[in-house]
Amino acid sequence: MRLLFYGLNYHPELTGIGKYTGEACEWLAARGHEVEMITTPPYYPAWKIRKDYKGKGWQTEFINGVKVHRCPFYIPGKATAVKRIFMEMTFITSSLVYWLPKFFSKKFDVVVCVVHPFQLGILPLLYRKLRGTPFIYHVQDLQVDIADEMGMIKNKKLLSILYKTEKYVMNNAAVVSSISEGMLNKIKDKGLAHDNFYLFPNWVDTKFIKPLNKKESLLEKFGYSTNDFIVLYSGNMGEKQGLETVIEAADFLRDKSSIKFVMVGEGASRERLENATIEKNLPNMRFFPLQPYADLPKLLAIADVHLVLQKKSASDLVLPSKLTGILSAGGVAIVSASEHAYLYNEIKQHDIGIVIEPENSKILSDALLLLMNDASSSNVYKANALQYAQQYLNKDVILARFEKSLIRDLLVVNDR
Repeated sequence: MRLLFYGLNYHPELTGIGKYTGEACEWLAARGHEVEMITTPPYYPAWKIRKDYKGKGWQTEFINGVKVHRCPFYIPGKATAVKRIFMEMTFITSSLVYWLPKFFSKKFDVVVCVVHPFQLGILPLLYRKLRGTPFIYHVQDLQVDIADEMGMIKNKKLLSILYKTEKYVMNNAAVVSSISEGMLNKIKDKGLAHDNFYLFPNWVDTKFIKPLNKKESLLEKFGYSTNDFIVLYSGNMGEKQGLETVIEAADFLRDKSSIKFVMVGEGASRERLENATIEKNLPNMRFFPLQPYADLPKLLAIADVHLVLQKKSASDLVLPSKLTGILSAGGVAIVSASEHAYLYNEIKQHDIGIVIEPENSKILSDALLLLMNDASSSNVYKANALQYAQQYLNKDVILARFEKSLIRDLLVVNDR
């Protein structure tokens, strides 16, 4: 099959959407499919284009069997809602350099549009109307809902336009997929004219990310000892996560000298969080840069507890991708989610961590103290997490099902 993927993020980005899109494309290419990707230069989560991609304009490269087209675009210094919309539109406009020739060349069998942002679906929709190629609208983030519920966009007319445009694009997709039942339910509530939905969860390479002991971890490299109780947050440091809660919890627990907070990653909020740590003079919190993917199992192994945090307004709109690796590593996670949200129910049902109320530093502090003093509960969570990852998050199983149950079946239906 000839497959075209389209999205803002791609390999070699180590976290978030780019990681999953890259792995999916490379897996399909290894299966013998002809795979192309139209995307940006790598910029996430630092919100800066990587040095080796700066100033290169439009370029095409081959990465592990995938033909990758990179498009220059605008990156805002401070990512406000309006600036992000402008950023996304510059990418769509820039990507026309690669899209326009495809309207007149050999046809792709399937187009996979990875969103956010929702407006990326406009060009795959146009391609479908002109060439008859079905497209899959794969939702990694419900961006308009998040901007609305978090108050990032207050103009009701603008929100109405965005919602209507999103709905129009979704109605014209052959299939709308997403990464969790909770997000699919949100999509279904939009009242689409079809019911072609597909659960396509994020996955983990359970052969690569597996439990390690602390002697095999990055603990010594980071300057800690096995006597330290490590609380790890690793990943994007943005607005959705509400990481001020961690700062407050570290302040509450500053007298518990064995508890160490380790923050690893990049993001729009990192500088502000570091400044808050300095202002509060917190001796128990340190920041480290994003680590190479090859060291991810060793990084995860330093933690006695992992933090998977997000604000209340995002609790059923975003399924944190970092959770898949934590589970595969047999980690103990404290997850913030509103009661009755999909994430809340999933954690509770499978007993794979502790769920707490979002944006509540006191409850977070209490949960950390509980885990520090209750090794038996931690061992139960570790065993359940590993079992869950192996049963539900296996990379090869999920991608094989995507290839067979969705892409191939979609072609059969389209050929009829």
